[in-house]
Amino acid sequence: MMAGIEMTHVPYKGSAPGLTDTVAGNTSVMFVDILSALPHIKSGRLKALGVTGTVRSPALPEVPTVADSLPGFNGNTWLGLVAPAATPREILARLSSETQKALQNPEVRDRLLAQGVEPVGSTPEQFAAHIESEMKRYGDAIKASGAKVD
Repeated sequence: MMAGIEMTHVPYKGSAPGLTDTVAGNTSVMFVDILSALPHIKSGRLKALGVTGTVRSPALPEVPTVADSLPGFNGNTWLGLVAPAATPREILARLSSETQKALQNPEVRDRLLAQGVEPVGSTPEQFAAHIESEMKRYGDAIKASGAKVD
């Protein structure tokens, strides 16, 4: 939308079938998380055109950000750990604490970075606030696009 480019959305049940079609040439472009695309990029079956975060990825430092060509663009993807709403607070606190410890481990950090995942680690409250802000940001984009649920 920001670039004024019209694309046809082709829904897939996950990134794997979408990547299969893009590698085969059945679709010409795909927005996909770097974790899923990286093996195909490294093997030469896909060409990375840009990363959607606000900074270049350590896993693909030679690939520019979309924002380099389209200032203000931020399509950063993220992964998070969630639990059922009824999970006791002390269990959530322990999961959060242990996850943050693991993400600070140099071996874990290095392995994640090599796969294109930049570990953050936050409290459950910070992550909930992040999810809320992302829902608003993408909700505004969806409304502006005119997309409807089929």
